Amino acid sequence: MKIAIGSDHRGFEVKRRIVTLLERLGHEAMDMGPNSSDSVDYPDYAFQVARAVSEHRVDRGILICGTSIGMCIAANKVRGVRAAPCHDSITAEMSRRHNDANVLCLSADLLGGELVDRMVKIWLETEFEGGRHARRVDKVTRFEEETQQTGQEKK
Repeated sequence: MKIAIGSDHRGFEVKRRIVTLLERLGHEAMDMGPNSSDSVDYPDYAFQVARAVSEHRVDRGILICGTSIGMCIAANKVRGVRAAPCHDSITAEMSRRHNDANVLCLSADLLGGELVDRMVKIWLETEFEGGRHARRVDKVTRFEEETQQTGQEKK
């Protein structure tokens, strides 16, 4: 798989660790920055990764910031992105199995290295179950498309 990966300054070292893991697992890592631990604005990198996913230039994306919350909020503003903030192996698995998450958001401050590695592997290996879950994901997609076309939510 081709995976876009980005972080803010707090997630820089974790991003480097994940890039190495992805390459070791045989995936292609597309590092979208930053290139140092100097202070940056997380939306800049969230939007780059999310657009790469949305435009199908990559198969999936991974984002890392202090808590994962900011990256997740920003990434989910991009059409076609289903970003999930995951904090353990179960949430990583279920984000794929039930929600078909295409962007994994991780906390640099709250997760240890071994757990991050395990979560990334699980997230990459888990397939979307489809079935009743596909119906639900499709509803979210349709709502997103309707609001994009009209510029507002339907009442």
